[in-house]
Amino acid sequence: MAELLPEIYNPRSILEKIVINPESMVSAPQPWLCAWCYKCYRRCPQALKVPEVLLPVKSFLAKQEKLDGFRKAIEIMKEIPLPLVCLYICFHPERAIKNKKIIQEAVDKLVFLREKTDFSVSHEEKVAVIGSGPAGLTVSLKLAEKGYKVTVFESLPQPGGMLRKCIPIYRLPRKILDEEISFLERIGVEFRTGLTVGKDLSLEELRREGYRAFFLGIGAHKPRGIRLEGEEIEGVMHAIDFLWKVNSGEKVDLGEKVAVIGGGNVAIDSARTALRLGVKEAVILYRRSREEMPANPWEVKEAEEDGVRIEFLVAPRKILGESGRVRAIECIRMQLGEIDETGRRRPQPIEGSEFTLDFDSVILAVGEEPDLSLLPKEIEVFERKILVDPFTMATSMPGVFAGGDAVTGPATVIEAIVAGVRAAGSIDKFLRGELTIG
Repeated sequence: MAELLPEIYNPRSILEKIVINPESMVSAPQPWLCAWCYKCYRRCPQALKVPEVLLPVKSFLAKQEKLDGFRKAIEIMKEIPLPLVCLYICFHPERAIKNKKIIQEAVDKLVFLREKTDFSVSHEEKVAVIGSGPAGLTVSLKLAEKGYKVTVFESLPQPGGMLRKCIPIYRLPRKILDEEISFLERIGVEFRTGLTVGKDLSLEELRREGYRAFFLGIGAHKPRGIRLEGEEIEGVMHAIDFLWKVNSGEKVDLGEKVAVIGGGNVAIDSARTALRLGVKEAVILYRRSREEMPANPWEVKEAEEDGVRIEFLVAPRKILGESGRVRAIECIRMQLGEIDETGRRRPQPIEGSEFTLDFDSVILAVGEEPDLSLLPKEIEVFERKILVDPFTMATSMPGVFAGGDAVTGPATVIEAIVAGVRAAGSIDKFLRGELTIG
């Protein structure tokens, strides 16, 4: 948010005002604009968790029915891309405001504030956006605002990318996502679904159709394997496949006890979703400690409140089957050693500490990466991600830009939105001849 709204939102100044002049925060919108990304915490020398500092402040104001700041924040939110999505999965008003009616009123107001929005095409250049996740939707919005004709190409049957595929419905109601898509259609963005660029049509074919610039927002939809013995046994599935099946309404048989291997937000979403499907026990197996867990701390807390059990400093050795179906996982206890390239202490197995846990199914949530197999060879990749200029988001192929998880690896929605804003600005400059690439 500090990049999207630099003149309004600054975590350091907000904390200073809370300490020095708390009365000034009673009707201020800034505390309500925290996106719960924990980026400030991970970069803070004092390890301050700003979202958890602001939550008691907001909760107190909500209990006192002093919500002028929240309502002012709604007025500001209309200026950021995908405000409805951000309201639900970034700003989390429900963590402070327990009255659902107030949150629904905020949603209704955001919809109303955008009703009169109208953009007309004022440029002859056409732009193709590949992928309709948060980065692609943001690029589409910002370029439509500037008067460009934008077409979004999505391989899934419906637009939304990871927002539709993997964000659990309890976190993002589909009517909210559908309203965001509908708004983009109303301002002239065209969606072509069920088409995979690189397979069904190429960038060169799109160039021949008149597209002058391209944005690659293909996300990170390819699950990473962990080369775990027994990974092929029935009842073992990757997290993004599991979440997609659930979000598509497909029935998933998990049995009574499910293990989730991993420690990120996707692991948390998978475990909480499994509980909502009716399993009796959902256990996360994570090889490091709570402090090293990459999932946002508040998401971890909420998962535990839901009933998810987390086994820290535990690593799976092999998945055991019986009659072709998952029966158990052989695990080993871990201890933390020296700091590795990620900045976290490296987990090391404790000799002789093997043990077995019984499970009916296993969900692998150990990371995702973009599928780069369909990209033109002219586009450089590095460490299984698209390589871009960090200032312009330009790839090594002229006229082609990229952003979101395909560039950074799995990250937050708000980070994808920021990348989309930056890329849209660069595409506009490129089409106007004001941006030199290379």
